Amino acid sequence: MIPAEIQQTKQRFGIIGNAPGLIRAITRALQIAPIDLAVLITGESGAGKEFFPQIIHANSSRKHGKYIAVNCGAIPEGTIDSELFGHEKGAFTGALSARKGYFEEADGGTIFLDEVGELPLTTQARLLRVLESGEFLKVGSSTVLKTNVRIVAATNLDMVKAVSEGKFREDLYYRLSTIHIEIPPLRERSEDILLLFRKFSTDFAERYRMPVIQLTEDARTVLLNYRWPGNVRQLKNITEQISIFETNRDVDGATLQNYLPQYNIEKLPARATSNEQEHSFFEKERKMLYKTLFEMQKELADLHAKVEELTREKIQGQTSYTQTPQPVPVAQSMALTPIVPSVPVHVPSAKRTAIEDTVGEIIPNEPEYIEEQPTTLEDTEKETIKKALLRNHGKRKKTAEELKISERTLYRKIKEYNLE
Repeated sequence: MIPAEIQQTKQRFGIIGNAPGLIRAITRALQIAPIDLAVLITGESGAGKEFFPQIIHANSSRKHGKYIAVNCGAIPEGTIDSELFGHEKGAFTGALSARKGYFEEADGGTIFLDEVGELPLTTQARLLRVLESGEFLKVGSSTVLKTNVRIVAATNLDMVKAVSEGKFREDLYYRLSTIHIEIPPLRERSEDILLLFRKFSTDFAERYRMPVIQLTEDARTVLLNYRWPGNVRQLKNITEQISIFETNRDVDGATLQNYLPQYNIEKLPARATSNEQEHSFFEKERKMLYKTLFEMQKELADLHAKVEELTREKIQGQTSYTQTPQPVPVAQSMALTPIVPSVPVHVPSAKRTAIEDTVGEIIPNEPEYIEEQPTTLEDTEKETIKKALLRNHGKRKKTAEELKISERTLYRKIKEYNLE
């Protein structure tokens, strides 16, 4: 029997499910809400971590104060300090006026730091000072400011591993994890999967004004056997796709499998999927980047070939103008015809003038004329990102748009190739 307080909380925040792990997490959130301590919420991406900071804030003494949610992973590393702690006028290029940060705005309330494991180490040091003394400095200021906020953080990373690898400060981890709440993944809440599907299908039927999707017995079995690497978020997205595209409102197992990526692999019980899902996401972006690189290389090779052809035509034109053509036997003319290398040759402007003056001579294929090309995919990727950054004057958002990749992937590549 689930207590009435938990039932009311679930109804208030739209939480669906009765799995023991979920009930345990809600109970713990209600217990620690009145205690003004930092809280760390862990769990896989898409498991529903964002509900629990709201539960904690709504049942705390700060419920009349501000609640600010910050996605730390979505803010560029160069501006994260300014976003969190504010900045003074003229602190950096583009700082035309002073600005309050989230910690100053949330004074007296609660601040939710989602994806806290993505914070840079320098920002982690600033956050530790706020936790220990409530003090912080704006970017470009030497005046110490005070704030009274409760910090609730969340992450999908293995924090113990991140600490051991030096990616997260150990002292900050222990300060944040004074209270720890673990959100179970959907594959550990098998009794909630069908409940969630019915709720989502009903909501989408109302939104799109169509009959509710119904599952056959074998479809329910497929739904329960799938491991759901994307958790509740993935189940909701798939339910919406089925609601939109399926004209037959009774969905069988074969139809459902078409919406479940790698169903026959993912349902194996020993398979860990959280890291693989992230790896698959980055692999798709990597392939897209390589495709762009190859297209750019092809265009560059065509341009080099065009320059070579125009140079050769100009040289031949000068030869025909200065020399009187003499009849030459066919065999001899074939023997004397210069062979032009098919490799694209880069001819600088200064050397091009010298070549044009050398009428009738074969252009030597010297190493200094050939532009050095990257030898591996990684080198090509690094060089392309470097040139794109130069073209966009270091503006990462425009660079990411040009390369057709996400800003987060670009930041990771810049760190990986040391292009700061």
